[in-house]
Amino acid sequence: MDLVSQLQHELRQLAGFVSTTPKRIDITATDGVRLTVEFVAVDTLSCAFRELWLHVPQLVGKELAILKQWADALSKRVTYLLENIGPLEVDKLGDKILIRSTPPDRSTGATKFYEVLLSAKSDGTFSLKRFTFEPGSSGRQLADIQLTHEVLLKLIRDLLETVPS
Repeated sequence: MDLVSQLQHELRQLAGFVSTTPKRIDITATDGVRLTVEFVAVDTLSCAFRELWLHVPQLVGKELAILKQWADALSKRVTYLLENIGPLEVDKLGDKILIRSTPPDRSTGATKFYEVLLSAKSDGTFSLKRFTFEPGSSGRQLADIQLTHEVLLKLIRDLLETVPS
């Protein structure tokens, strides 16, 4: 069973789950690609999660140019989140690329943004988080990402389809 089908199954099983302590699901495809999501709420139509990781073993040790290719493809394809995303920083020594909301949302006085980190170290990781920064606060706070099941499944398909070969 592919990752999207496995995730769909997990979402059905988790329907009705709500907790301040995230429930971590870990699913692996036959090609070794692993998806990890920390859910805090799941109902029949939508979900909220703290963080999402996609571990792509084929990207371990790849050149930064390959990660840049993935960052560019993701930024062009994933246009349905609350803000558009785009590459922000390239860490040549750490083989990492930081992608953020471009521009971040400032409609409520607070700054809210998505943060994606692509890495070719250890296990070839994509991670997605959302942060909120309130003026006058000591720093940014992790915020839950809320998506319909349909959008989450589309995101996973888009992540998988844009992985450079």
